[in-house]
Amino acid sequence: GTFCLFLGFCLKLPSGMKTDYCRDALGMQDERIEDEDLTASSKWYDTTGPQNARLHSEKGDGAWCPKGQLEPSDSQYLQIDLRKLTFLTTIGTQGRYAGGLGKEFAQLYRLNYSRDGVLWRSWKNRLGNQASNINTYNVVTNDIKPPIIARYVRVIPVSRLSSTVCMRLELYGCPWDDGLISYSAPVPSFNDSTYDGVLDRRKLIGGLGQLTDGITGKDDFLLSRQTNMWPGYDYLGWRNDTPGTLEYVEMEFVFDKPRNFTSMKVHSNNMFSRGVKIFSSVSCSFKPHPRLSWEAEPVVFNTVLDDRNPSARYVTVPLNRRAATHIRCRFYFADVWMMFSEISFQSGKNCAGAAAPSSTDSSDDGNTPILIGCLVTIILLLVIIIFLILWCQCVCKVLEKAPRRILDEDVTVRLSSCSDTIILQTPPRVFLLDPQYQNPAALRNKLPELSQSAEASACGGGYAEPDVTQCTPHQCFNNNAPHYAETDIVRLQGVTGSNMYAVPALTVDSLTRKDISAAEFPRQQLIFREKLGEGQFGEVHLCEAEGLPEFLGEGSPLPDRDRRSVLVAVKQLRADATSQARNDFLKEIKIMSRLDDPNIIRLLCVCVSSDPLCMVTEYMENGDLNMFLSQREIESTLTHANNIPSVSLSDLLHMAVQISSGMKYLASLNFVHRDLATRNCLLDRRLTIKIADFGMSRNLYSSDYYRIQGRAVLPIRWMAWESILLGKFTTASDVWAFGVTLWEIFTLCKEQPYSLLSDEQVIENSGEFFRNQGRQIFLYAPPLCPPSLFELMMRCWSRNIPDRPAFEGLYQALRPHVNQ
Repeated sequence: GTFCLFLGFCLKLPSGMKTDYCRDALGMQDERIEDEDLTASSKWYDTTGPQNARLHSEKGDGAWCPKGQLEPSDSQYLQIDLRKLTFLTTIGTQGRYAGGLGKEFAQLYRLNYSRDGVLWRSWKNRLGNQASNINTYNVVTNDIKPPIIARYVRVIPVSRLSSTVCMRLELYGCPWDDGLISYSAPVPSFNDSTYDGVLDRRKLIGGLGQLTDGITGKDDFLLSRQTNMWPGYDYLGWRNDTPGTLEYVEMEFVFDKPRNFTSMKVHSNNMFSRGVKIFSSVSCSFKPHPRLSWEAEPVVFNTVLDDRNPSARYVTVPLNRRAATHIRCRFYFADVWMMFSEISFQSGKNCAGAAAPSSTDSSDDGNTPILIGCLVTIILLLVIIIFLILWCQCVCKVLEKAPRRILDEDVTVRLSSCSDTIILQTPPRVFLLDPQYQNPAALRNKLPELSQSAEASACGGGYAEPDVTQCTPHQCFNNNAPHYAETDIVRLQGVTGSNMYAVPALTVDSLTRKDISAAEFPRQQLIFREKLGEGQFGEVHLCEAEGLPEFLGEGSPLPDRDRRSVLVAVKQLRADATSQARNDFLKEIKIMSRLDDPNIIRLLCVCVSSDPLCMVTEYMENGDLNMFLSQREIESTLTHANNIPSVSLSDLLHMAVQISSGMKYLASLNFVHRDLATRNCLLDRRLTIKIADFGMSRNLYSSDYYRIQGRAVLPIRWMAWESILLGKFTTASDVWAFGVTLWEIFTLCKEQPYSLLSDEQVIENSGEFFRNQGRQIFLYAPPLCPPSLFELMMRCWSRNIPDRPAFEGLYQALRPHVNQ
């Protein structure tokens, strides 16, 4: 746990495509966007030039002001060069205040954008112009729906009458790492209404649209995630029963630079009862450079068609690291309709291009210095990485020899690096430490669980962690006082990307001496359906297990005894896994084999007689709780009348009780989950919940995690303050996460916790909990949540660890609510 803080603050915000979470400030206010990247069509004076158009800034005369009276027909603009392709989701605007003297603001504005600085497109809001400001000082934030993918943006103020306007603004979004700059396709039967290319002879050419808007369609394609939109809006759909239609749909994708492509992910509808299925196969050809021809050998991928589960799903197509700037894919029909809502690509970007034109092309000579520079840079980076690894190992060995209780020097290492500041790698925020951070003795006095009295009573009960230097293992683990394992923050993630339960050291030692008790299942009876997630050395797959109920026999935990095949989650170790990863994987199997509770995902069987090693766990047909609730509304006469998917308040309370019951069971084993959240709770059609462990591995939830560069990911919005600052995970920190999970449930997962705070501000807020000066921010009370239940949540977020309830108490407190 000690070394975790040294690395724990070298954090990097993961990029994401989900429009709800891709909302990072892009740098107008904090000047990461430099003055030279800001231009304008005109300005009154230098003091009202574009460099002053920064949100909350009072530089110069307080804003950008185009010259002259703005007429309704004018197109004055402020242009921002973001230096790279960016996925824009939100814009915030402000008028000119100028210390109370300014009174100019824009009531409306339009947006133009460009990906190359040559071809400009007008952004179309489905509901008209974006509303802007009504006074000179308040910030008005508007979602950009549909989102924009661009490098250059022009903000064009609009005036209904002749007037003077001034503007300040900030753009929000995230990098567009996909690199896709356009796709072309036949005009779909369901129109691509946001496509920004051209329509030519029944073909969409040279633009981006709904396939890249970050919004996946629902299982029922007639329902839309977008309000006020027509049925089927989220999908592009083609049908093959009209005259002249081919047996496939051909699409071409163009990228910003040569890349080595590893895979393509296609979100497809599969409502087979209405003649819609995923594609039966796909053939993709590659062009390494715009001036070269298409390569002769395509990549062909055949899918496994599914006539049982109508859920929409991502289909992952391996592209075998083929190099290209252009990809042309033919998707073959499996039924009357084929419908896609999102397509994305995974690739490794090349330094000097994946492929160059022919050797006679003079551009090769220009690429040679770049290639040499890249190779030199890579070699230097490798040397630095090797040095850091060796240095880290030395530090870890020293720390392992230190006593387990927290000494003054230990606290110093946890909360400071080589200076008096902690600098996050997501610019530009720098956190200056409170003076008491620099004084370990003062810190000890401020933390009740680290005080001398807490150490002295560690073996006597409560949430204080046992001091193994003052009591024997027998005393610490075999009396009535629970032990709460403290674990290294960089060991949060398992080899397959799922989180790894923390267990007491003696339990791990006893497990490693035991053989695997789970039965060996015939791996040929596992039918791949979908890749759920992945880690450094393994993957998590959704599979059908043929004949699993019969294989498990009487007493099987499977609920559906009438089906020969059931859905399971399969964690699989990759062939290139290290021996350490292999040992960790086997250890995880032994840990999972200990779990036997109705509300915890269980290990069903294994495939370890040959490689690749696999463990097979339960999977629930309704998927995870986050996705389930986010697609529903609270039950009412309106939802019944309009057949809207809904849940009742009683359902939500029943879910909360089940989660508390499962966590009570884990606590009884001294297991610490460390990643409790709705994304890690699965449920079946009877709303039975089972707590799982692989939400961390799923790209769908990447924005819920903060990444420690090259190491692990942290669910900081669910983490207790002591877990963020000290790397200390205990059952008490699980209780904190349970409170956040309750909050998710009673907001129907419509919002990310602390959605108005950036990740850096969430970390800063944990410092406010530490300082305990009344400035910490709590999650608000959800409107659906009974007051008594919100009081229970607030107890889970108690600053002092002993003040938090135990899971046994939470379970007993929640049970009566279900029967009310």
